[in-house]
Amino acid sequence: MTTRLLLVRHGATTLSAEDRFAGSTDVALSDQGRHQAARLGVRLADDPIAAVYSSPMRRTIETAALIAEAHKLSPVTRPGLREIDHGHWEGLTRQEVERRFGDEYARWEEDPFTVAPSGGECGVDVMARALPVVRSIIESHHGQNVLVVSHKATIRLVISSLLGFDARGYRDRLDQAPACLNVMDFRDPVRARLMLFNDISHYADHPPKPSANLSKWW
Repeated sequence: MTTRLLLVRHGATTLSAEDRFAGSTDVALSDQGRHQAARLGVRLADDPIAAVYSSPMRRTIETAALIAEAHKLSPVTRPGLREIDHGHWEGLTRQEVERRFGDEYARWEEDPFTVAPSGGECGVDVMARALPVVRSIIESHHGQNVLVVSHKATIRLVISSLLGFDARGYRDRLDQAPACLNVMDFRDPVRARLMLFNDISHYADHPPKPSANLSKWW
């Protein structure tokens, strides 16, 4: 029996639009973000969803609530689903970080999986807390559809791990648009198949073009 994970990034915020590091900064959705989440809610309104989980950040709880409204479900928060903490980079743009913490940024840009900003987390830290949460959700909802709302880096790291990708390149090779939908089917808690990735057709008629997104890759 297949368990389906509907894995969603939160909608847009003012800080995400400004290309700022805002992993642990607790900001609300912008009007645009609420519109994006509401459109996804319409898209999923007729899909059977057994439960809704989210990170404890305002932007994820609000996104989850807008989607869950049609299903009369309340989001259950899980701290392990929160976004990566950028430490003393929080609230700064990439250009500001490069100017103030050039050597540290260069090391992180080369290997964000094992290098963390001072006071923050690396990719390994995020996977260590997020993957057990995802596994427990899958185990608790065998054969059902379940919605999980999380964050850009956290989702990319989880997908990398579940599909066996080299997570060292998660920032450069995987993208997550605001309020995008990813679908993963599980035969068991560790064997997953990616069915849909970074889809925003509920509010846009074409995929977003690559942009900086806090990375020099593009």
